[in-house]
Amino acid sequence: MAEQIFPGVYKKGEKLFTKGKNLEDWNHYKSKPAAAILNGLQNFPIKKGQIILYLGAAHGTTISHFSDIVSDRGLLYGVEVSNRVIPKLLEKIKKKKNIVPMLEDARFPENYGWIGKVDLIYEDIAQRDQVSILKRNKVFLKENGIIVIALKAKAIDSVREVKEIYKEAIKELNEDFEIIEAIDLEPYEHDHLFIVGKLK
Repeated sequence: MAEQIFPGVYKKGEKLFTKGKNLEDWNHYKSKPAAAILNGLQNFPIKKGQIILYLGAAHGTTISHFSDIVSDRGLLYGVEVSNRVIPKLLEKIKKKKNIVPMLEDARFPENYGWIGKVDLIYEDIAQRDQVSILKRNKVFLKENGIIVIALKAKAIDSVREVKEIYKEAIKELNEDFEIIEAIDLEPYEHDHLFIVGKLK
C-alpha cells in the first residue's frame, strides 16, 4: 500500500507516485522534484488548487505529475521554447485538462503577460542565464509567491567548481527571494541543485 507523504504524492518502498485518475509512477531519474523528495526535501511546495507558471515544460513528464497534484481546481501554464519538443509535450498532456501549453521563450515574459498572477513559478531551464530568467518572470508572482528552480550548474559554467556556482546562484536569488530549502540531486541528477524560495 502506498503511503501519502505530501498531499497528492505517495511513496511505496523507494518509488514515488502522484494520483490523477490512477496512481502514476513518478520516476526520480526523469523528474527533478521526485529526486529532491527522495533526497529528503521537507518543503514540497506544489499543492492542490494552485496556479503555476512552469518554465521549461519539455516533454511534459514533470508538468504532468504537477497536474495530478494541483487537481482540476488548479491550473498550469507550460512554457516551452523548442518547436521540436512541443509535439511530444502535447501528446503527453492531451488527457490533462488543467495544462495550458505555450510555445514561448521564458526570457520574454511580456509575450505571455495575459496569464495574470500565479501562486508558484517552477523553472527547469538549462541555460547560462537561468537565474535571471526566473527573476524576470517574478512579475507574475502573487504576494509571498513561491519559486522552485532546478538549477543546472554545468549549463551556467561547464568549467568552474559546481559548489561555487551553487553558492553564487543562491546569492543572486537572495536579492529577490528568501531561500527556504536547497537539495543536491546526486546521485539521480548530476550537478543539479533543487531550490525552493519565496518572494521577498
